[in-house]
Amino acid sequence: MSTRLNWLRAGVLGANDGIISTAGLVVGVAGATTSRSAILAAGVAGLLAGSLSMAAGEYVSVSSQRDSERAALEMERQELADDPEAELEELTDLLAARGLSRRLAREAAEQLTERDALRAHAGVELGINPDELANPWHAAFASLVAFTVGAVLPLLAIVLPGPSERVPVTVVSVLAALTLCGVISAVLGGAPVLRAVTRNVAGGALAMAVTYAVGTWMGTAA
Repeated sequence: MSTRLNWLRAGVLGANDGIISTAGLVVGVAGATTSRSAILAAGVAGLLAGSLSMAAGEYVSVSSQRDSERAALEMERQELADDPEAELEELTDLLAARGLSRRLAREAAEQLTERDALRAHAGVELGINPDELANPWHAAFASLVAFTVGAVLPLLAIVLPGPSERVPVTVVSVLAALTLCGVISAVLGGAPVLRAVTRNVAGGALAMAVTYAVGTWMGTAA
């Protein structure tokens, strides 16, 4: 259940990144030009660059995590082979530290070791499930999809309306979407909803305001 929540939370944050970064980009370009084709080209380029960058970054990060998990499991496997009695004592100490009596901790450690020593140490000592190591491809794909889903909203909001409505429609749509993302992320993380929403909306509004101001200045200067 916790793994699913973590993935869902990561998906919401990825979509949030897609919304803010793409909204800032297209609003900035809209401040410089009224050309729909130019705005669309910039938005699509930003969507592709952002989603691929997110996917690549997540792949590298999770690959490093997976390598670390594998190395830790291999070291634990070697320690179990070299000195099983010391490892049994270590497992007993870990279980006792969690509140079990020394006698009960020893009995539990012996039973867990008989069943699967590596799995017992991986779970209790390392906090790793050998059957559920981090998958970099899954993480990369999830990040790519989440960012893309988030980026589509501001892209459509900026290119569908007429020139005079583009920026207002985009701002309202983006702030509404960021509000929803803030609520969802707060609920999933058990954080105060108002604080999460305020932080999210304020960040998105600031990004759009800055890029629009810069875009307008550049369009005027040109």
